[in-house]
Amino acid sequence: MHFDLLTMSAILPIRYIDPVFRPPSEASSLILPVTDGCSWNQCTFCEMYTAPQKKFRARDETEVLESIRLSGERFGPGIKRVFLADGDAMVLPTRRLLAALEAIREHLPAVHRVASYCLPRDLRKKSVAELQELAQAGLTLAYVGAESGDDEVLDRVSKGETHASTQEALDKLHQAGIRRSVMILNGLGGKMLSSQHADNSARLANETQPEYLSILVVNFPKGELRFRSTFPEWTPLSERELFRELQRFMEQLELERTVFRSDHVSNRLVLKGNLGKDKQKLLDELHTAIERPELASLRPVWKGVL
Repeated sequence: MHFDLLTMSAILPIRYIDPVFRPPSEASSLILPVTDGCSWNQCTFCEMYTAPQKKFRARDETEVLESIRLSGERFGPGIKRVFLADGDAMVLPTRRLLAALEAIREHLPAVHRVASYCLPRDLRKKSVAELQELAQAGLTLAYVGAESGDDEVLDRVSKGETHASTQEALDKLHQAGIRRSVMILNGLGGKMLSSQHADNSARLANETQPEYLSILVVNFPKGELRFRSTFPEWTPLSERELFRELQRFMEQLELERTVFRSDHVSNRLVLKGNLGKDKQKLLDELHTAIERPELASLRPVWKGVL
């Protein structure tokens, strides 16, 4: 979700480069850039960091630490949460992340949650022991855009990951004691790959048992040209087909203690619950949206940036 740059720049002693994004659940967090852009930035479905000014670079460490110190001086106990931006702060060396976390602990002592986006590839060179260090220093939550658990879908959209690499990263985070918020993109496989996208995404969730699971809907506010450069056969799903794909996915979930959400602005049908106890209730709501859409609480169609 795009954050209001003008509001942030007027209030916070932090240099922001537009556009700035953060997950919906980080609405009340201090957005602290430790990198600019995304180190991979080849996913053809993603437009978040394609602007020239968002070319990937690590922020100067002195600047990051000074931003933390000044934020502490100005706001002190008023800041309870911090989100490390931009697209994959976890690509930084462990030493640099530890320095930022230690500065947060020193200058923002009221902070009880530090979160970051995390690409699975970011963790290939990080051991579980390193991740445990980060957890002990205050990193509590990683948002992992799995997008799909299906290898063919992942290849078609240039994700640079596989089912196995995503599973390995999620397992590493779990072993280290860092909570995981996993995102899956409804409709990413189009009509051609819808079934296997749903099936293998459910399999990934079941294998890793994430603490949080979110469903967003694939969307192309700047057009489909970039996406179709790697997936020319892609055909979008109708709204009913999107709901059916989500239904197929959810029917296969065998989760024990996962907070489930499909409440991003891209979701026409808002679903919230805990899996597995609320699974049948959520499936009933989906069934209504499929069979009796006039009775479902559907939001207006949204066209915007993920």
